[in-house]
Amino acid sequence: MHSNRLINETSPYLLQHAHNPVDWYPWGEEALQKAKQANKPILVSIGYAACHWCHVMERESFEDEITAAFMNDHFINIKIDREERPDLDHIYMDAVQAMTGSGGWPLNVFLTPEAKPFYGGTYFPPIAAFNRMSWKDVLLAVQKAYSEKKDEIRSQAENLTEHLSAANSFGIEKPVQKKIERVFLQENLNNIAEHILQQADTQWGGFGGAPKFPQTFSIQFLLRHYHFTKDEKALKQALLSLDRMIYGGIYDQMGGGFARYSTDNEWLAPHFEKMLYDNALLIGVLSEAYQLTKSELYADTIHHCMQFIESEMLSTENGFYSALDADSEGVEGKFYTWNKTEIELLLKEDAALFCDLYGVHENGNWENTNILWLKESFEIFAAKKGIDLAEMKIKINNCKNILMHERSKRIRPQLDDKILLGWNALMNVSCSKAFAATGMERYRLLAVANMQFAEKKLKTIDNTWNHTYKNNQAKIPAFLDDYANLIHAYIHLQEITGNSDYLIKAKELTQFVINHFSEEESGYFFYTHQDQNDVIIRKKEVYDGATPSGNAMMAYNLFYLSIIFDNADWKLLAQKNIQSLSNAITKYPTSFGVWASVLQLMVKGVMEIVIVGKDADKSLLQVVGLYLPNKVIQTTQSDQPIFPLIKGKFKPEKTGYFLCKSYVCTEPIFELEKFLQICNS
Repeated sequence: MHSNRLINETSPYLLQHAHNPVDWYPWGEEALQKAKQANKPILVSIGYAACHWCHVMERESFEDEITAAFMNDHFINIKIDREERPDLDHIYMDAVQAMTGSGGWPLNVFLTPEAKPFYGGTYFPPIAAFNRMSWKDVLLAVQKAYSEKKDEIRSQAENLTEHLSAANSFGIEKPVQKKIERVFLQENLNNIAEHILQQADTQWGGFGGAPKFPQTFSIQFLLRHYHFTKDEKALKQALLSLDRMIYGGIYDQMGGGFARYSTDNEWLAPHFEKMLYDNALLIGVLSEAYQLTKSELYADTIHHCMQFIESEMLSTENGFYSALDADSEGVEGKFYTWNKTEIELLLKEDAALFCDLYGVHENGNWENTNILWLKESFEIFAAKKGIDLAEMKIKINNCKNILMHERSKRIRPQLDDKILLGWNALMNVSCSKAFAATGMERYRLLAVANMQFAEKKLKTIDNTWNHTYKNNQAKIPAFLDDYANLIHAYIHLQEITGNSDYLIKAKELTQFVINHFSEEESGYFFYTHQDQNDVIIRKKEVYDGATPSGNAMMAYNLFYLSIIFDNADWKLLAQKNIQSLSNAITKYPTSFGVWASVLQLMVKGVMEIVIVGKDADKSLLQVVGLYLPNKVIQTTQSDQPIFPLIKGKFKPEKTGYFLCKSYVCTEPIFELEKFLQICNS
C-alpha cells in the first residue's frame, strides 16, 4: 500500500489521502520550497473529512495510478483540510470564485511556485461530464500552458492576487457624521426584517430555494425583532422555519442532531454530514425560541440534540469533535435511511402507524430508500387519525428505541475527531444558552468543563491559543474566528455562572486581538495574526456564512465589554465597524445576519442587570431564563469595584437586584419576583 507525507498528519481528512498514489504534501515550507526549486506549478486540493464530493473525486481520480503518476511528474501536490487552514481556504476560494463565478469543495486550484493562483475549479469528473472537463484533461491543459506560456501565467497570477488584495481593502473610508446618525435607527431594523421576509418560504420555512441551509442568524434576528416590535410576521416565519427543520429529514428523527443542509425545499433530503457548528448554532437559536414561546417542541429538540452532542461528538477530555461523515460504506446516507420491509419486520403491528407518520413508502421517498420525516406535527397527525396523542407518543417512542437498537449495529459514518477552538467555543455558547433556557444543570457543567479543556489543551505557555487539537497535540496558531468565538463563550459563561474571572479573560483576549489582528486604517480585523507569513494576502472576512464572521463577533464582543468595563473606545470601534457596513447589512441581511443582530442591540439599547449579595447565585437561573436578548448581566457575592456596574452596590446582608441603562440604575429591588416582572414588562 502506498503511503505519502500525509501519514504523519492528525487531520482525518488528510489521513484519508495518506495512502493515495498521489505524492501529497501537507501545506508547509517543504512543499513550497520544492515547487520553487523544481520550478513546477503547485496543485492545492482543499476539502474536509465529511465532504461527499471530496470522497467521490478521491475514488475516481486520486486513487487512480495513471492520474497520480501524471500529477506527481508535473505538479507539487498539496492537500489541505479547510477546517484546519480556513485562512488558505478563504484566499483560494476567493480566487476560484473570481475566475469561474462559483466555488465549493473539493476546491482544486493551481498556483505558481510563489503560491499565487492562476487556474482552478471544484469537482472534476474522471471523464468529461456535467459540462465539466475531465480531471485528466484539466491536468494536461494546465501542464501544457505552464510549460509553454509561463510568463503569461505568472502575469495572470500577479493580476489575480492584486485583484484579491484590492477586494480586501474595504472599510478604510472615514465615517461621515450624517451617515452615522442615519445608521442607528429603528427604520433600518424594520428594513432588515422586511428584506429577510422577502426571501421567506412561507409554506416550508427557511429562506430562498434549494439547497436550503438553516440560516440561524436570520431566524435569530426575526425572533428578536418580534420581541422588540411584536411583528407577528417575523415570529411566524422564524418558528415555521424551526418547526419544518425539526419535522424534516435534515433532522435525525431517531438520533438527534441536524445535517448541514437540505437538497430540496421541503427539508426532506439532507446532505447527511453533521457538523458541530450547525448543531451549536441551531441549539442556540432553539434556546431563544423556547425562552420566547415555551413550546415543548423546542425544549424536546434541545435535549435531543444535546444528547446527540454528548453521545457522539464529545471526547473523554470534554472537547467537541468536528463532524460526522455523510457517507458510510461508500454510500451517502446509508446509516440513516430505511426500507419499509426492514421497518415492518422490526416493528410488526406498529409498523403501519410509524410508516404513515414518517412518510415511509414501499419504493422509498428518496433514491429507493426512506428518510424519516414528518409532513406535520404529532398533534395534527393524531387529531386527523383520531388517535390519543399521549398513547401515540409512547408507541412511537418504543418504535424509535427498537429502530435505534437496530441502527446501532450498522457501520457508522466516519467521525472527524479533530477539535477546533472556534467551533468548540460556538458549542460552549450553546451549552450556556441551553442551560439558561431549560435550567438543565448538566449543560452548565458541560460548558465549564469544555472551557477547562480548552484552557488546558489549546492555550500555549505564552497565553496565545492554537486552532486545532488531536491526539494530545495542539497546533496551528488560532485565527480571528477562534479568538472572537472564545471571547463570546467567556461572556456567556460569566452570565450563567456569575464567575467574573471569565470577563477578565474576555477583556485580555479582546486587547490581544486589537494588538495583533487590527487593520488600523479601517478598524476591522484581519483573519490572521500579524506574525503569520505563509499567506499571500491577509484577508478581512465580514460575511456571516455557515458560521459567524470573526469581525461581526468582535463587534458584539467590543460592544458588550465596553459596557462591562466602561470603555468608550471599544464602543466607538464597534459602532464604526457597523456603520461602515450598514448599507450591506440593511440590504443583504441574510449574508450579514450576526451584524444585523449587533445593530439591533445598538439601536434597542442594553438592559444592564446587576445581582449582588450573598445569595446572588441562587436567583441567577431565573434571571437568565428570561428572554432578554439585549441584556448585560453581572452577578457577585462580594464587592468587586473593578467593574463599574457593580461598584458601590454590594450589601452583604441581603441580595439586591438592579436594572440600569448607561450606568443609571433603579433603586435596588430585594424581591426576585418583583424584579422578574419589571424585566419582563
